[in-house]
Amino acid sequence: MKTQEISSSPSTSTQASALRRYDLDWIRVICIVILLYYHVGMIYVPWGWHIKSVEKSEVMRWVMIWLHYWRMPLLFFVSGAGTYFALSRRTYGSYAGERVKRLFVPLVFGMFVIVPPQIYYERLFNGVHFNGYADFYKTVFNFVPYPEGSFSWHHLWFVAYLFVFSLISIPLFKWMKSAGGTRFMERVEKFATRKGGALWYVLLITLSQVILQPFYPDETHALVDDWAYFAFNILLFWGGYVLVSRPKLWQVMSDQRRIYGWATLITTVILYGLYICVRLIYPAWDDATWYDVVWDINSFCLTWFSVLATVGYGYRYLNRNHPILAKLNEGVYPFYILHQTVIVTIGYYLLKYNLGVWGGFLVISTLSLGLSAGLHWFVIKRVKIL
Repeated sequence: MKTQEISSSPSTSTQASALRRYDLDWIRVICIVILLYYHVGMIYVPWGWHIKSVEKSEVMRWVMIWLHYWRMPLLFFVSGAGTYFALSRRTYGSYAGERVKRLFVPLVFGMFVIVPPQIYYERLFNGVHFNGYADFYKTVFNFVPYPEGSFSWHHLWFVAYLFVFSLISIPLFKWMKSAGGTRFMERVEKFATRKGGALWYVLLITLSQVILQPFYPDETHALVDDWAYFAFNILLFWGGYVLVSRPKLWQVMSDQRRIYGWATLITTVILYGLYICVRLIYPAWDDATWYDVVWDINSFCLTWFSVLATVGYGYRYLNRNHPILAKLNEGVYPFYILHQTVIVTIGYYLLKYNLGVWGGFLVISTLSLGLSAGLHWFVIKRVKIL
């Protein structure tokens, strides 16, 4: 990601434009590959998903509990950082037009082409019969939202939210370039340079959830009834923009990475301590209000602290180019769009065989990784409109 400091100083602008944040490219690639393994894991844990294995893994669930609080928040943070880089070399109008082409158009395409096979195989898995895929596909145009109907954006909710975030945030980003916005950003930079200063942003995230979660307690990914989760993620998106827009903070975040790392470790220990208590020692706590409050506050902290730690350590160890990075960076978005449909399709057929939890996980994830990458390389790259 190439960046240019928004500043009236030519020397500062020139200096910043010469820099490139390879670490954020690496983080995005790594995070989306992990996301594929996470979604394969959803087949083998007790949580609801589109297709499920009869055999379940408690170990897998323990790992995925932590990943749940890290993976998508990190992607929203990196996307906010990417917005800063994009706006540093585009007008706001051209940026909005690019967001329509790169987010809205693929979202619509995905809802009519990529997502329906997931619903089709889920229906078949649950015993619903059709006279072939064409017979099922007609139900998409009833425009009845999933799960009652066949119209959905499924995993592309991330693209939908990112599209909305990108457009509604333009006035905020314009204000940040004004005199008042510049003074505000300077104060943010000064505060974030303090020891552990960036950690305190979690208070704003927590406040948003205290206000909104009583009214919107569940993550629906449906946008119109998901305002607590919407606020949670847009604050991460804005956090990525703000922190990465100040080049001085790049080294500060790297220098403070151990602080972020220790904060992540502490909240991780608390997370698993609470989980062990409710699973093995005091099951009644699961219905206690205080337990939910402590769990939620700790999870907000874990999310923000782990994102900061990832970016801090990433800048320290991953901010370097490699010949393969450009190809990975080009393919990671179509890979994301394709991967869940590939997983559901492969999983539907392979779950009929007795592969076991870990054998099935290994086979389905390996085949899904290879097919998703292959579809990008041999189909998407070869067809111009795609």
